[in-house]
Amino acid sequence: MSISNNTLYEVMNPWPEVDPIPLKGIAPRVKDLSGKKIGLFRNSKRAARPSLAVVENRLKARFPDCEIKPYAFMPNAGIAENEEWISKFEEWLQGIDALILAYGD
Repeated sequence: MSISNNTLYEVMNPWPEVDPIPLKGIAPRVKDLSGKKIGLFRNSKRAARPSLAVVENRLKARFPDCEIKPYAFMPNAGIAENEEWISKFEEWLQGIDALILAYGD
C-alpha cells in the first residue's frame, strides 16, 4: 500500500456570511482608580458575591476615595427583552470609569 502526499482538502467556513461589524479593541485601561467610579458586575453564581466583596475591600483600602457601584445580573431573567431592566442597567452604567466582572463558577 502506498501513501500519497498529494491529498487536497477544501476548507469551508461554517458561517453563512461575514459579520459586517468591524472588530475593535477594549477600552484603554484607567491609569489610577483614585476618585473613580468602579462598577462591580456579577452574576448570581455562588462564588461571584464573595469574590467581589474581596475586590471591593481591597479597592477601598487602596483607593479610599473611589466609589463602588455593584450590579447583580440574573441570568435567564429575560433582561434583554425587558425595557425596565434595560433602563436600570443603562442607568447603572452612567459615569462608570472602570468595570470589574465576576462570573462565579
